Amino acid sequence: MDFSKLLADVNDFVWGPVMLALLVGTGIFLTVRLKFLPWRNLWYAIRVILRSRSQDKGDISPFQSLMTALSATVGTGNIVGVSTAMVLGGPGALVWMWISAAFGLSTKYGESVLAVKYRETNSVGEMSGGPMYAMRKGIGNKFVGRTLAGLFALFVVLSSFGIGNMTQANSISAALLSSYDIPTWATGAVVTVLALSVLIRGIRSIGKVSSVIVPAMSAFYFVAAIIVIIGNISAIPAGIMEMFRMAFSVDSVAGGVGGSIVASMLTSMRWGVARGVFSNEAGLGSAPIAAAAARTDHASRQGYVNMTGTFFDTMIVCMLTGLVVASSGMLGITDPATGKLISGAELTIVSFSTVFGDYGKLIVSVALCLFAFSTILGWEYYGEKALEYLVKSRKVLISYRVLFSLITFVGATTTLEIVWNFSDTMNGLMAIPNLICLLWLSNDIARECFDYQKNVIEAEKHHTAG
Repeated sequence: MDFSKLLADVNDFVWGPVMLALLVGTGIFLTVRLKFLPWRNLWYAIRVILRSRSQDKGDISPFQSLMTALSATVGTGNIVGVSTAMVLGGPGALVWMWISAAFGLSTKYGESVLAVKYRETNSVGEMSGGPMYAMRKGIGNKFVGRTLAGLFALFVVLSSFGIGNMTQANSISAALLSSYDIPTWATGAVVTVLALSVLIRGIRSIGKVSSVIVPAMSAFYFVAAIIVIIGNISAIPAGIMEMFRMAFSVDSVAGGVGGSIVASMLTSMRWGVARGVFSNEAGLGSAPIAAAAARTDHASRQGYVNMTGTFFDTMIVCMLTGLVVASSGMLGITDPATGKLISGAELTIVSFSTVFGDYGKLIVSVALCLFAFSTILGWEYYGEKALEYLVKSRKVLISYRVLFSLITFVGATTTLEIVWNFSDTMNGLMAIPNLICLLWLSNDIARECFDYQKNVIEAEKHHTAG
């Protein structure tokens, strides 16, 4: 049997309708269970991001924790994933991306609350937490809790080398090779040295670098995208109408904005939800590992802070890419050389080029490199904390940092179709024990949420009075 085909089939099953329904369904359940408080308190959450109280227990500030989590989620999915979803599922996929992200707010809130509630201090005084600790300490049935925790930690370690490392390094080297003919070995060497210089010093170093690189790269991409949208402003109303028309069309319809793209509501839903979850990671259980490191006095406070990651990632960055593509007139065009629809990074580049000309290639290449590199940093921390749960030895953990950095060179210089499918599968498998944990401990999440609500009401009164 062809091993790569087997992996592709397993991956299709893992990321199939059942998994996507479970991910969105958990978000819907938690949203209702928490009386829509994650939605109602979104603006409070955004305001509280910059408030850090140094006397609280933790390794990094709430802002650095959010930036570390965002560094891992704002990645190639925001540039490549959105364009791909709009080609495969039509412009309506962007609407379903938004809908899944709305319910993903509650999922991200819940998993972050549990991560802080059940975190513990390791042998060198750092915070360790995440779904594996919540499973082990929170689930009453010890056998079930420990089994789920062990599986989750194993899947995170395996995912970190693939989705969080090799595929990101490969995106950087491929973009620079195709755009500027820079050899993959040269890109690989530079990325490896940069990654090692940051990662070897641990979470405080990752937090500091992420708190600079993530806001900078997001602001750069935001400004560039807004310029393109303004440049193509006359096409925006039709583009938005087309998104909603195709998102809720029961029958397969051809897109006016999407040219030759034909999609039904189910197709739009499938690709929108899949790429949305892939981008913001709500429900996968990765971001809570960074949440557990934050200095905070209440699990719910950090839950709200980390929840905003889904808002910024999908409702802002992904939306900008979607509007750039929809307004450019490039969606649905084919490559004259191959006769295939232009998709992925290439579609984003030609969309930006409608306003920036040749500089479109530079803008997308720079954004891709920064987004992908930040993902490498964030995922190393996830992988290290998961490995720490399985193996307590500090020597092993330091060796992991070095090995992880060196693996980026392999990713940058090798075409890794099999690795992509394998790591994508591991990424999806992480969600299963995490979603079970969220549903099992939903009463814990609700208690923390309702207990903290008086703090939110008090803060809102002060804000209104001020």
